[in-house]
Amino acid sequence: MILTHIGPEDTFFRAFTPQWAYQPESGAGAAVRGGRFNRQGVEARYLAARADVALLEYQSESALLPPATLASFLVTAENVVDFTCGYVEETWNPIWAEAYCNWKGMAFLDEIEPPSWVIGDLVREAGYPGILYRSARNPSGICLVLFPDLAKTTGYKASVFDPGALLPQNALSWSRQQK
Repeated sequence: MILTHIGPEDTFFRAFTPQWAYQPESGAGAAVRGGRFNRQGVEARYLAARADVALLEYQSESALLPPATLASFLVTAENVVDFTCGYVEETWNPIWAEAYCNWKGMAFLDEIEPPSWVIGDLVREAGYPGILYRSARNPSGICLVLFPDLAKTTGYKASVFDPGALLPQNALSWSRQQK
């Protein structure tokens, strides 16, 4: 694996469902159904180096962009797996050739384990905090998945940039008042 560092405080972006804007640093949403590099039950935070790529990734296969909250994150991390140049046989374990598999189709339609989930498992087991990779929605865009369970042991930081405390502080922000 090729390793790199991010930061100090490089800017990344994350689009997420507005309902969860009070928990921008959580990886729980990705744990519900899984993501490209995390299986169900494993928290992950998916970010992008550009705002437009974060929105494309959030939009996924939808024809229209669903409502989203977009936030900036300041990221500092060591020993991040750098897969931005893609699979090269001499450099990568053969399973990495399947990093861009149709993980959703495999997991939800075919009911088989996507190889990209195994990749995420291997990265986490090796103690690396995340993977830098090219967007499946826009190959010129760079994405980053971070595994929150490794933040303490690896020392990575990925803090939401909210100097004016504009993001809601709890779920009560979404309560609707009856008239």
